Amino acid sequence: MKRRTFLIGSGLLSSGGVLAAYAPPVYQLETGLKFVSTALAGPSSPPPPVSGANGFATPEAWVGELIAAAESQIGVTVIYDPAYVSLPFPDGDLPRERGVCTDVVVRAYRDAFGYDLQSAVNADMKSNFSSYPQIWGLKRPDKNIDHRRVPNLQAFFRRQGAALPITETAEDYAPGDIVSQMLPGNLPHIAIVSHRASRDGQRPMLVHNIGAGTQLEDRLFEFRITGHYRFRPA
Repeated sequence: MKRRTFLIGSGLLSSGGVLAAYAPPVYQLETGLKFVSTALAGPSSPPPPVSGANGFATPEAWVGELIAAAESQIGVTVIYDPAYVSLPFPDGDLPRERGVCTDVVVRAYRDAFGYDLQSAVNADMKSNFSSYPQIWGLKRPDKNIDHRRVPNLQAFFRRQGAALPITETAEDYAPGDIVSQMLPGNLPHIAIVSHRASRDGQRPMLVHNIGAGTQLEDRLFEFRITGHYRFRPA
């Protein structure tokens, strides 16, 4: 694995976190960032399940595996690192202590099911490159970065028939669902819906890395939702 000297975007250390700067269009991971004003002080380990009216604490078996794989990253991935990295292929990954929001999803599917989104996205892009966002000036797939870009994962899940309606109703977001969001500064973000309820029992919490490592947080409706997916590998 080779790390290039330039960053995908740039990172500024601030209050112990990362404030991702917007620097289009050079190999920026369109992912979360640390918001100093909202102090991302999520738990270092998952709290006990809290059953809300929506039954968040009783996921299907495959969903439980996916969420467990996502939550296992809490306390392990502690650094938000948007650097462009040359990865092995297939099953390429950064060191587990670092990553971005897409890495939470990629690692969860890989650990839970042995399903490699790096390979799957690369294969689909090779055959259907024009169906993917053309916003980075590339002429061909890049196996190092494509699966780590939120718009590409959105396109992939949509092409797999996994897209669901976007609503403002918490009950519509089932455990194991994937949600994409748009953060301030037009920064795309992606997260996994947990079976754990918010403190008031009204919303499922998210497992994601928005700038301070993988966290479990009540942030489903904090940012505009741009995509809603339910993807169970065959």
